[in-house]
Amino acid sequence: MARIGIIGGSGLYEMEELQKVRRVVIETPFGPPSDELILGELDQREVVFLSRHGFGHRLLPSEINVRANIYALKSLDVHWIFSVSAVGSLKPELKPMDFVVVDQFYDRTTQARANTFFGNGIVAHIPFAHPVCAELGRILIQAGKNAGVTIHGGGTYVNMEGPAFSTLAESQVYRRLGMSVIGMTQMNEARLAREAEICYATLAMVTDYDCWYEEETGQTVSVEAILDILHQNVVNARRVVQNAVAAVDLSGDCGCRHALQNSIVTARERWPEETVDQLKLILKNYQ
Repeated sequence: MARIGIIGGSGLYEMEELQKVRRVVIETPFGPPSDELILGELDQREVVFLSRHGFGHRLLPSEINVRANIYALKSLDVHWIFSVSAVGSLKPELKPMDFVVVDQFYDRTTQARANTFFGNGIVAHIPFAHPVCAELGRILIQAGKNAGVTIHGGGTYVNMEGPAFSTLAESQVYRRLGMSVIGMTQMNEARLAREAEICYATLAMVTDYDCWYEEETGQTVSVEAILDILHQNVVNARRVVQNAVAAVDLSGDCGCRHALQNSIVTARERWPEETVDQLKLILKNYQ
């Protein structure tokens, strides 16, 4: 049965709305995912929830095993992923408590983060000009409106390294470049979901302005205030995601689901059997 995946970010470690819950431990060829995967029903739809940082927030952004997370979701027949991510705002009109359905990513990570399933004898180059599933993005925007939250469609997410936040110089440069929000986790999720032929969209929760705001306005924001906003955002995010899950067309098709169709450039007779075995879920439609 095709399932809908939800990846929860900072503050969103579980979905209390899920019914008929069971927890499963998944082992993948890429190691363990961030935590147990939680299977359940949401509005009579099969859903799989995964806490990106682990329950209790145990993993740094660079420590998250994104390949294992996406592979584990794929192994449970997840066809769509709604990814929730806490972000800082780089634009005055994107206010704390707002939501942004980003449609672009800009990678500013500096450490080696595994960003492909391929290699070891099999090469693939996926199309990635438009990294977010347009249909899932549209569903999230409408779900936000139905939930009564302030939600913005479109914008670029800067994926910084972390775990420290931006310097003032970095924040100012990102603003000059026209970026919208900044976070630490989404780029590789989107890349790997596309390689796994899973539709993917990000619901970015604005918890604060990045450090440019204090410099330009003289207004400071306390950690307590940010945590309070994060808590409120998580409550609203659960409502948005629940609305979005109910709106997914379970019988629909999408270009994301065929991303590898013309992307694997290594001749089939050259595929190493050990790599084929490791990628059997990813390659199952192309062997």
